Order: sequence, then C-alpha cells, then structure tokens
Amino acid sequence: MSLQMVTVSNNIALIQPGFSLMNFDGQVFFFGQKGWPKRSCPTGVFHFDIKQNHLKLKPANFSKDSCYLPPLRYPATCTYKGSLESEKQQYIIHGGKTPNNELSDKIYVMSIACKNNKKVTFRCTEKDLVGDVPEGRYGHSIDVVYSRGKSMGVLFGGRSYMPSTQRTTEKWNSVADCLPHVFLVDFEFGCATSYILPELQDGLSFHVSIARNDTIYILGGHSLANNIRPANLYRLRVDLPLGSPAVNCTVLPGGISVSSAILTQTNNDEFVIVGGYQLENQKRMVCNIVSLEDNDIDIHEMETPDWTPDIKHSKIWFGSNMGNGTVFLGIPGDNKQAISEAFYFYMLKCSEDDMNEDHKIFTNSQTSTEDPGDSTPFEDSEEFCFSAEANSFDGDDEFDTYNEDDEEDESVTGYWITCCPTCDVDINTWVPFYSTELNKPAMIYCSHGDGHWVHAQCMNLAESTLIHLSEGSSKYYCNEHVEIARALHTPRRALSLQKPPMKSLHKKGPGKVLTPAKKSFLRRLFD
Repeated sequence: MSLQMVTVSNNIALIQPGFSLMNFDGQVFFFGQKGWPKRSCPTGVFHFDIKQNHLKLKPANFSKDSCYLPPLRYPATCTYKGSLESEKQQYIIHGGKTPNNELSDKIYVMSIACKNNKKVTFRCTEKDLVGDVPEGRYGHSIDVVYSRGKSMGVLFGGRSYMPSTQRTTEKWNSVADCLPHVFLVDFEFGCATSYILPELQDGLSFHVSIARNDTIYILGGHSLANNIRPANLYRLRVDLPLGSPAVNCTVLPGGISVSSAILTQTNNDEFVIVGGYQLENQKRMVCNIVSLEDNDIDIHEMETPDWTPDIKHSKIWFGSNMGNGTVFLGIPGDNKQAISEAFYFYMLKCSEDDMNEDHKIFTNSQTSTEDPGDSTPFEDSEEFCFSAEANSFDGDDEFDTYNEDDEEDESVTGYWITCCPTCDVDINTWVPFYSTELNKPAMIYCSHGDGHWVHAQCMNLAESTLIHLSEGSSKYYCNEHVEIARALHTPRRALSLQKPPMKSLHKKGPGKVLTPAKKSFLRRLFD
C-alpha cells in the first residue's frame, strides 16, 4: 500500500464530505459537489484528472436528451450492466442530499453517450418507480444482483427525515433511521417491492455492501436510534425465478464494527476496507481485507499504510473509491496556519491495476463520512462542523474560463464576454433564463460591422422571439445598432399621384350632365 499527497489546482472548495467518484473505463469522474453548480459547469460532474499527484477538475458535458441531475451528497451508487452494447456500463444513483438539505427519492441512470479523445459526454435519465417506492434517504446502499439471467436492484438502510407529524420548528431537519426493509427495484419496468426480513431488526446507515452474482454482503454501519456500530455481517440472497422473487437473509459471524468506511476492489475475489469510524469521535485506522471464495466470506486485518501525522491527528476523514484498488481521502486543513486550505487530500493505492475487466465484481459503499451538516447533533461524527462552503469559484481559476486545451474554444463565440454596457450576465452566478438553454446563455449575432454576439437576456428578447430568430437566416442587430441597421435600408420609392385623363371629365354618366360651372371647377382643381 502506498500513500501519496495530492494537490488540487482548481475548484478545491467543491470537494467536501459526501461526494462520489465514478469510474468509466478507467476514467474517474467527480459527482456531488457541495452547493449548486455554477455556470462554468452546470452539470456538476467533473473529470477527476490526476497526473503526477496533481488533480484537476474538468467539467463534463451531458447530452441534450439528458434530464437534470442535481448535485447529490451521500447518495447510494452502484454499477449496472445493461443488455445492449451501449449500456455496457452504467451507474445507478439513488437518494442523497441536495444543497437545500432536501432528500431525493429519485433514481438516475448515468451512461456514456459519446467519447471523443479526452472528452466524454454523459447521458442521464430518470427512472420512474411504482409500487413500494423507497422514501428519500441518504447514507444507504444500492446494489445489483444477477440471477437466472435477470437482474434486480437491491436497496437497504439509510436515514431520512422524521415523519411530518413528528417534526417541529426546532427539530425540522432531525433525521431518523429508515425502517430495516429491503427493496427490490426492477430497472426495466420501474417496479419496487418492499420485503421485511426478521434477521434485520435495526435500520443501518453508512454500512459497506458487496454484491456478487445473486448475493449481497452487508457489514458494519451505524444505528442512530441506539448510537451503536454493531459488528454484524449479513448475507442477502435474491432468487429471480419466473414468478415472484425470493429474498432471504442469513446472519454470519466475523463482522466488524465500522461506519463510513470506503471499499475498493484489489483483485477478482479480494477487497480492502479503508477508513471509517469505530466510535463517534474516533477514526478507525485499521484496514481490512475481505476475501470471497465460493459462498464463503473472510475478513481479517492487514498491514496499515504509513499514515502521515496529519491523518493520525485529524478527528475526521472522508473519501471515495476511485476504482482499481485506489482510494481518494480528504482531511481538514490546519486552521492554525495563516493561509490554509479547507481540506488536504491523499491517494491510497492498495494494489496494482491488474484486474481482469471481464471478471470484476462491482462494489459499493457509502464512500464518505457522515454529513458534517446541521441535521442532528453528534450524528456519527457530524459534531465536527466546518464553515467552508463551496458557494463560489475562484476568480483567478483558469478553468472557469473554459479555455482548457481539451475543451472547445469559447473565445470566438463570445458566450463569456460582457456583450454591452448594461450586460448583467455574471460568469459566476449565471443560471438558465430560458427553457431553451442547457449550459450557455442564449445569444443572437449582431450583423453590424464585423459582427458580434449579444446575450438574448440583455436584448430583452422573449423566448418565442429568440426561437423565431434562430430559425431564420436573416441579419439581426442588437439594441445599440438597430438604428444604424434601419438607416442602411434604402427607403421604398413613393409612387407619385397620377392625374386622371382629361377626357374622363367630359364623359357623361347615365342620367348625369356636367354643367359649364362644374367643368370649370374641375379644370381648376386638376390644373
């Protein structure tokens, strides 16, 4: 095992407890920033690019047919293999906390829409559920089991807000353990079914789960009601015949007492448990090897890495699994220094990357320590709070300009410029104004001179007008140049009034006679 410190070059304030890492074909992506996404990365998903122990966050794109994915902290995530080639690897995301401290009950599926050189475009879809729909929660687990040629999602544990009938103004954000029910979720048809198993008596959160074929192992976790971390080890087996599924649970010996641990896979049948807590304010510095052979599971301690003094003396730590036997860890910065980062980060490599991709077992755990937020005092290390908020991007951040080498150059399009003296589109606070916008403010092209771009918001254009302009090929002008544009048009030639022929004056209508006085008057009028 090797431990190396990692420096972060940009947007370091986004990386706080509760984030998740997703590994797509060896590329790692960051999800779950604290705070709503900024204009420079509306998707809230970043490429986690580490080179020579130097981390750079690069915004990732979503396809146009993607749904909106809010930044969720402490969700349950797992990998899922679909039946199609395009669905070779997907990530399932359920639950989690939004920046408004609301709990999500939605299920999202993330997959790669296209991959071009270094640039990856994701597709995110939301799955609608019917039946016994799990309530919004966080700190739980979701896994996928495979049996008889079919697959099914298994959801367990977590914490949720107290029922509305029990919530008061003073304890509006108080949370409680979810009921110890096991939910089976059919991702194809969107059906959810709840199962009550007598072996599961307590609701557990921030536990570790390992899925293999039709079996899931659940170990550790924290019971908020009893404030304990029981050393239990459960084995869930799911049978998927043609009829109704069958779920059974077995209590096994040899469990460990730990919560908020990080699980990473080192080879086909071996995993490593890193981090976590054994008491409310005591980190668990011991690492464990989990071996799976046939239907047996073995857990034993292993040699720990050479922890740095900062890690040893820190009261909390958090992190996530990067895949391929590597764990990303974070600890709070030293507040005694005049200039200090909110957190320092390390990368722990537990093994070499020599696993066979075809035989990988997908692992899941609640990969970050419990939320240091304001939900419940002394909630499994939540007493250690930090004031650092990820509510702003560094103004000098080179990444916020979107001028990375592997990103398209926006300097020509002018999306991030001040388009006019009254332009109020702020690079750091811009949010979609029109429903037609995805991740850039809508603009029109002023044809005056060499041409320039102007934000549709600054032009006070209605969305219907914006759509109309985008459909045509005519030239358009901004508010400052619209008068000039009018002067460029040649005025239409006015038609001169033609005199009627004089012979018509002498033409008599039926029953009418022009008197000499009328003839004289008409001659004077037209002459």
